[in-house]
Amino acid sequence: MSTPFAVTLRDLERRFGDFKAVDRISLDVKAGEIFGFLGPNGAGKSTTIRMLCGLLEPTGGSGTVAGFDIRTQREQIKASIGYMSQRFSLYDDLKVEENIDFFSGIYRIPKARKAERKAWVLEMAGLLAHREARTGTLPGGWKQRLSLGCALLHEPPVLFLDEPTSGVDPLSRRSFWDLIHGLAGQGVTVFVTTHYMEEAEYCDRLALIYRGQLAAVGTPGELKASCVTNLQPKPTLEDVFVSLIEAKDREVGAQSEFQS
Repeated sequence: MSTPFAVTLRDLERRFGDFKAVDRISLDVKAGEIFGFLGPNGAGKSTTIRMLCGLLEPTGGSGTVAGFDIRTQREQIKASIGYMSQRFSLYDDLKVEENIDFFSGIYRIPKARKAERKAWVLEMAGLLAHREARTGTLPGGWKQRLSLGCALLHEPPVLFLDEPTSGVDPLSRRSFWDLIHGLAGQGVTVFVTTHYMEEAEYCDRLALIYRGQLAAVGTPGELKASCVTNLQPKPTLEDVFVSLIEAKDREVGAQSEFQS
């Protein structure tokens, strides 16, 4: 039976020796949803993403991505997702067209569909007139769109974006998010990590991870409403996250003091 969720996690945990990098995370991400995953460096974001992408085995809990078990079906997960990192994952010494051909081979695109998918990437990225250009010479925004197109060559139902707009100018960033909303409108689930608060506003829902635990999950509006006070009647998302992190630090400090 099919599920309305593209990602499900139940008490997901990952330890490295005595250190617990991810601590009993549970959440559901709907198919076609743009889900933002936020947290400071070292909070557990990257470790969680690696488990969801089938690159790292959990040490506790369970979960599925695109209907596949993150413990027992990791190879199926890898074949069913797209992944784009902040480093764009492209080969600068190859031409635009050659990068697309390379990733077509990596994703085993059937020969009968290669030309069609290449044409789609070139059109989507606005690079039809630059297909012979060396990738390393492209502006950041064009590289970004090319990288996105390569991650989508095999038409995956779930797309993971790891800080995809880092170092890109604001205009290119907004154009990129227009593409993301278009993909979500076609049913693609987008799981994105970002440090930009204005980008978080573009997400359907957000989760904040801190010290390996989920500190909050909700829509941007719900999270802001949860932090309304007389002194702060219109909190921003940055205000929300600072408040949640400070509250978590106080909680951990109180627990440490009690245990000592």
